[in-house]
Amino acid sequence: MKKANMIQLPDGYLNKTPIFQFILLSCLFPLWGAAASLNDILITQFKSVFALSDFASALVQSAFYGGYFLIAIPASLVIKKTSYKLAILVGLSFYIVGCSLFYPASHMATYTMFLFAIFAIAIGLGFLETAANTYSSMIGPREYATLRLNISQTFYPIGAASGILLGKYLVFQEGDSLGSQLARMTAEQAHAFKLEMLQHTLEPYKFIIFVLLAVIVLFVITPFPACKTRQAAATATEKAPSMFETIQYLAGNRRFRKGIIAQFLYVGMQVAVWSFTIRLALTLDANLNERLASNFMLYSFAAFFIGKFIANFLMTRFSPTKVLFLYSIIGSGLLLYVSTMPSMSAVYAAVAVSILFGPCWPTIYAETLEAVDKKYTEVAGAVIVMSIVGGAVIPAIQGLVSDAFHSMQHSFAVSLFCFLYIGYYFYSEMNQQKIHTVQGGSVCQEE
Repeated sequence: MKKANMIQLPDGYLNKTPIFQFILLSCLFPLWGAAASLNDILITQFKSVFALSDFASALVQSAFYGGYFLIAIPASLVIKKTSYKLAILVGLSFYIVGCSLFYPASHMATYTMFLFAIFAIAIGLGFLETAANTYSSMIGPREYATLRLNISQTFYPIGAASGILLGKYLVFQEGDSLGSQLARMTAEQAHAFKLEMLQHTLEPYKFIIFVLLAVIVLFVITPFPACKTRQAAATATEKAPSMFETIQYLAGNRRFRKGIIAQFLYVGMQVAVWSFTIRLALTLDANLNERLASNFMLYSFAAFFIGKFIANFLMTRFSPTKVLFLYSIIGSGLLLYVSTMPSMSAVYAAVAVSILFGPCWPTIYAETLEAVDKKYTEVAGAVIVMSIVGGAVIPAIQGLVSDAFHSMQHSFAVSLFCFLYIGYYFYSEMNQQKIHTVQGGSVCQEE
C-alpha cells in the first residue's frame, strides 16, 4: 500500500520520502566521514614516520580529494546511464578495494603506496558522494530538498568521530610524541620503530572493510526509487542534452559558478582546519603526544555535529542563506583568533569553528543545484562534487604557508580568507532571493 502511495513526479522528486531507504542512504555519509577523518590521523603519523614537511604531509589530502575530482564526471555518467543505486554499489566496491590496499602499503612502507591506497578509496567515495548527495536531496518532496540533505549530512560527524577514535586507539600509541621518541633513538632503532608504526595504520581499515560488506548487502537487497527526471509525453522524443551542451550551460550559469567556487573554498577550508588541528595542538603544547592531541579532533566533530542540529533548527525558522551568512561572520572571527593568538585557546577556537562548518556543504550543494535546469541535474551534481578538489588544494597551500613562515598557527589565515568568501557567497544569495521575491510579488500583483 505504501508503494502505491509513493509517486515520482516529472521533475524526479517524490511526493513523500521512503523512510527506510532515506535512513539507509543517510548511513553512507558516516562512511566517508570515517575515511576523511582518518586522513587527519595519517597526516600526523606520516609527518614523523616519513620525516615530511607540512606541505608534503598535506599530499594525503591531495591524493584523497584529487580522486574525488577525477571520478565525479564518470560517476555522473554511470548515474545518468543506469541508476543512483548502481553508482552507490560501485562506490562501495572501490572503497573496499582501497581499504584492502592498506595491507600491501603497510608492508611496503613507502609513502607513495599509502597515497595510492588513499586515492583508490577516494575513487569509491567519489561515486558515493556524487550519487548520495543528489539522491538524498531528491528522495522526497522538492520543498524539503535542502533540509533533507542537511539531515543526511548530520550523520557525517558520527563517522568522522568514529574514524578519529579508530585512529586514536589503533594508530596512535601511548607514551611521548613520535618526534620525541625518534629523537632518542639510533638510526637502526628509528627504522624498526617506524616500520612498527606503519603497521598500526592498517588496523582501522580492517574494521571498515567488514562494515562496508554489511552495507553493500543491504543496498543489494533493498529496492530504491529511480528519482530521475521524466520527459513529458509531448517532449519524449527530444534528445537528452549532450555532455558538451551541459558543460556549456553550466559554465554560463553565473550562480552555479559562484556556488562551485564557494564549495571549493569551503571543502578546502574544512579539510585544512581539521588536517592541522592536531599539529597546532602539538606545536602550542610540547607536553602533548599524538593520542592526547587527537582529542581535539573528537571535540571538533562533536562541535560539527552540534552545529548541524542548531542549523537544522534555525533553517526551519529562517532562510538557510541568512543562517549561513551569520555562521560565516562568526567563523571568520574565530579563524582570525586561531591565526593570531599564541596560546592553547587558539586550539579551542579551531574546535569551535567546526560548529560553523556543519551546514555549509549541504546548503551550498542544494543552493547550487537549485540554480540549474533539472535536465542537467546529474552532471551538475557531479561538478559540485568535483569542487571537493578544494580539499586537495587549500591544505597544500596552508602547508606551504606554514613551511614558508615557520608557523603552523599563522597558516590558518588561509582558511580565514576562504570563510570570508563563503560569507560573500551567502550574502549574494540572500540578495538574489530578495530580488526573486520582489519579482514574484510583482507578477502576482499584475495577475
